Amino acid sequence: MKSMIVGLGVLASAAVILSSSTKSSEPGREENPVPIPASVQRTGNAEQGYSYLTTGDYVKGGIPYSFFKMAMGKEKKNYLQREGLNANVSYDYTVVKASNGENLVAPNCMQCHAQVFNDSVYIGMGNTFIDFSNGQKLDIRQLNTLEKVLKTAAPKKYRAALPFITVAKTIGPKLITEVRGVNAADRLAAVLAAHRNPETFEWSDEPLLDIPDEVYPTDVPAWWLLKKKNAMFYTGFGRGDFGRFLMASNLLTVNDTSESREVDSKINDVLAYIYSIQPPKYPGNIDANLAMKGKELFINYCSECHGTYGNDSEYPNLLIPESVIKTDSMLFKSNYQNPQFVKWFNNSWFSKGDHPAKLQPFNGYIAPPLDGVWATAPYLHNGSVPTIEGVLNSKARPKYWSRDFDEPQYDYQNLGWQYKTETKADNTVTYNTTLKGYGNYGHYFGDILTEQERKAVVEYLKTL
Repeated sequence: MKSMIVGLGVLASAAVILSSSTKSSEPGREENPVPIPASVQRTGNAEQGYSYLTTGDYVKGGIPYSFFKMAMGKEKKNYLQREGLNANVSYDYTVVKASNGENLVAPNCMQCHAQVFNDSVYIGMGNTFIDFSNGQKLDIRQLNTLEKVLKTAAPKKYRAALPFITVAKTIGPKLITEVRGVNAADRLAAVLAAHRNPETFEWSDEPLLDIPDEVYPTDVPAWWLLKKKNAMFYTGFGRGDFGRFLMASNLLTVNDTSESREVDSKINDVLAYIYSIQPPKYPGNIDANLAMKGKELFINYCSECHGTYGNDSEYPNLLIPESVIKTDSMLFKSNYQNPQFVKWFNNSWFSKGDHPAKLQPFNGYIAPPLDGVWATAPYLHNGSVPTIEGVLNSKARPKYWSRDFDEPQYDYQNLGWQYKTETKADNTVTYNTTLKGYGNYGHYFGDILTEQERKAVVEYLKTL
């Protein structure tokens, strides 16, 4: 039961969902970086946004509280210092009230957008320990067993949990990644869209759109970067109102768009809170002289795409074409190969009203801001490079590598999780860069630097 419940939690990949599982039918062939224009964003109350994010019912379905507690036990570390029943569940779940009064444990945004680091939870840090691999596959037999037990022993709880169980049984088998630590949120978006009417959000047990077989992984961008960005996601194709993308997790259990309007009325507060998040400061010692040399190198070699930092900081918001970045293309190509999802979103409830959102695909990836980059390993859009040292030196990137998910140790020298180079990949905890969509090639810009120059740049990145 415990593994089944953990698997259910994986379904909550909230704010990045409805991102790059979609693709335009007429991709451009740009050779130069393309600036992303700014769009007006809503504002709100950051304190109220934090409360809604950590205790709100934007995902309205889940597992009955008593069954969840039986399987998982009482949470020992109340990281968020929540009260009531929420104090008894992990920070990445929220206890919500079903329409019939039953308490349900629902996955929340922190499933993907928070991570324990040095025994503290950092909201906004991408969860690189999440498991979408086959080891956490939602077993249909287990779900059927749970449904049968609830139906016969606790019919009221069964009625409360049924919408979530129905969705889980449908989408769970379609979210499997090849390795642990990468995210399938884009895939989740596509599968949920395929089963919902774009205008009413009514659920259909049968898919209304064709769903491709491939599942391409993504890393999770840090939330504290969003305040600088003119578009969401690594592909930069989330345009218009960011709040509409943030609330897309609502599709997990929403009954209709009236419920979506309720969430929409509060999501501006969540965005205000996200804008207030600051990146964690590097906790170790920094060689000031070496960092100054690294800053000069960074300005000369990196700032054109990634911007400048400090009192006069500027971020250019540039999309970098495939021909320039040369990284694994499957994530953005999946957008163009599946235009039915772009059409779904751009004609859906999300694209209507006073603050619409839309998808605008591109043949490449956004060059992200680098605030707090020291703490956001592994790197590249698919998490294929374990350290910043490897980002700056392509020869240092391992083909197969593993890390300890149970007792992770951070490498404060090279900036990344300590890892082990493997000779092959025969399990889901070893990253296999030879797989389609998991490649670690591209972004060769640091290769022109000497070893000492790269050390200087790494030292400077610790200051951001």
